[in-house]
Amino acid sequence: MGSRVELFAAIRRDARIEEVSIRELARRHGVHRRTVRQALAAAEPPPRKKPTRSAPRLDPYKDLIDAMLRTDLDAPRKQRHTATRILARLVEEHAAEDLSYSTVRDYVRVRRAQIDREAGRRVEAFIAQRHGPGEEAEVDFGEVWVVIDGVRTKCHMFVLWLSRSGKAIHRVYPDGVVVA
Repeated sequence: MGSRVELFAAIRRDARIEEVSIRELARRHGVHRRTVRQALAAAEPPPRKKPTRSAPRLDPYKDLIDAMLRTDLDAPRKQRHTATRILARLVEEHAAEDLSYSTVRDYVRVRRAQIDREAGRRVEAFIAQRHGPGEEAEVDFGEVWVVIDGVRTKCHMFVLWLSRSGKAIHRVYPDGVVVA
């Protein structure tokens, strides 16, 4: 069986057509009875739960990392701390040998965005684009090489992309140049 969606569909199909018990469906599909009940209750499987992970080794150094990121607010872009440099400073200055790069990187990614927002530097914005029917389209025209009857031929391709629906129209026109 491929995905959980396919598994849920197979369980629902078997339950509807053959009218077998939950225990039999669980045995047949190799899943727990709880999974069978979920499949019978909804066509789509529930989303996976993301584990909440803590980084207890990083806790003593979080204030230091935050201070480094706050000093970066005034620094030029090329002189700001990277996660690699922050880890190197923690190892050099505070003997933080037990920290891993990925732990520091993940924390820095989240905290840098939060600190930037607190300072008013990073503003979350969203501009909705509205395209009425027939109002906008994008057009492109270019060269493309295709193989026709074993012969490599240069052609021109016209592409029209409609902004409202996202549909595209492609047309290929022969050029007349043939390369063997």
